[in-house]
Amino acid sequence: MNTLISQRIVSPLGDLYVCASTRGICLLEFAGTQRITRESRQLERHFGCPITLGENEHTRQTAAELGEYFAGTRRDFTIALHPVGSDFRQRVWAALRAIPYGTTTHYQALAATIGHPAAVRAVAAANGANAIAILIPCHRVIGKNGALTGYGGGIHRKAWLLAHERGEDKHSTQPLPL
Repeated sequence: MNTLISQRIVSPLGDLYVCASTRGICLLEFAGTQRITRESRQLERHFGCPITLGENEHTRQTAAELGEYFAGTRRDFTIALHPVGSDFRQRVWAALRAIPYGTTTHYQALAATIGHPAAVRAVAAANGANAIAILIPCHRVIGKNGALTGYGGGIHRKAWLLAHERGEDKHSTQPLPL
């Protein structure tokens, strides 16, 4: 039987909502965004069960590793992930996970990385469909011209995450005003 467990995690960027199956994390979103409701419903349909409040080993590990990430002591995550999406999206999300901490790329380069250099728009759509913020670091994708592009959690959070990863401590050690 499928089980989906959700838990709230406090962060400097505001509360995060994490949801895990028995296999791993399938949702990590910022509280207060419209994405949570839509993505939660999609997960319930996909897994055929409701999301219940609680915790499991995956949500506890996520809370611990995110705490280390925000404290500046973790750069890579070891949490089991269970993203839900097409094969194409899975390839894009795997490529996102390969972007090194503190660096950025752009959609065209990401499309080339997965072997589909002409699929820039599809790669951008897959990036936007990522339901596992931070752990699948879609915030590391910026415009080819270096400009910050859209982010489901808000551009202000994307800017904060990138500054944090660049070690701009004066910026990233203070909670983000919401």
